[in-house]
Amino acid sequence: MKVVVVVGGVGGARFLLGVKAALGLPPVGEHDSPHEITALVNTGDDVWMHGLRVCPDLDTCMYTLGGGVDPERGWGHADETWTVKGELEAYGADPTWFGLGDKDIATHLVRSRMLRAGYPLSAVTEALCDRWRPGVRLLPMTDDRVETHVVVDDPDDTGRRKALHFQEWWVRYQAKLPAHTIVPVGAEEAEPAPGVLSAIEEADTVLFAPSNPVVSIGTVLAVPGMREALRKTEAEVVGLSPIIAGRPVRGMADACLSAIGVESTAEAVGRHYGSRKTSDDGLLDGWLVHEGESVDVPGIAVRAVPLLMSDVEATTRMVRAAFDLAGVRVD
Repeated sequence: MKVVVVVGGVGGARFLLGVKAALGLPPVGEHDSPHEITALVNTGDDVWMHGLRVCPDLDTCMYTLGGGVDPERGWGHADETWTVKGELEAYGADPTWFGLGDKDIATHLVRSRMLRAGYPLSAVTEALCDRWRPGVRLLPMTDDRVETHVVVDDPDDTGRRKALHFQEWWVRYQAKLPAHTIVPVGAEEAEPAPGVLSAIEEADTVLFAPSNPVVSIGTVLAVPGMREALRKTEAEVVGLSPIIAGRPVRGMADACLSAIGVESTAEAVGRHYGSRKTSDDGLLDGWLVHEGESVDVPGIAVRAVPLLMSDVEATTRMVRAAFDLAGVRVD
């Protein structure tokens, strides 16, 4: 079976562990299998930092599936050290609010060197995965530069607004500055990375991971051609709600949803994605919400199941429920 998963961040990486397990594969590492999993990964969080190109979502997926992620934080390397970070702080090198671990820096050095040599991000990602063997084809949504920016009230100048890179808003300010607008800068001119559109076209099922609907899934959808491909694919498209009982399962998705005028409820997010059957621009055929929630999303088959990714087994059950809703059977 060919499965395409639209993902972003820690939640998306952990969801991919469940996708592998639901297909009978060990969650971590690469193993022979007739199944093919392709992850379309958000790159709007990417940023140049201290002269290095950092791709948080791609790296989190790669480390998680390759067995090298920090299990406590859910991102970065396990057993990380921070000598370089301490030296940068001693120099007063900005930004001091974004920390790069010593092992993580090696990944960024290799990526930055290859990008400067002219290799596209998709090829760089493939090369990095040669080490980690994630068992999933990780495709950046685009090889073009797209960076999410957030317009907020300037914390240093009352009465004015300023645009921050998403990382500064998210990490430095913990999304506590109310967002007026969230914009994936460069998305309108971007093209899907090689292999992205064909993966959607050839998929047996497409899943939207329970990732941030605005700055993860939404940024992927902002790349021209992505929504059209999802609407045309013969595969059923099933999403999983990242909102439970009116609160995001992880992170600060509510702050992002507020910026685009969408309530932090499973029903509102489902309606935001829309139905492929009843809407000219809708994307979903099925929508999984947490058990006990009553949700009405016109034109979309809704089913309530446990949606807490407490461990790989629980996540695997979520994925199997998504497969079942999509009408696909895994032997």
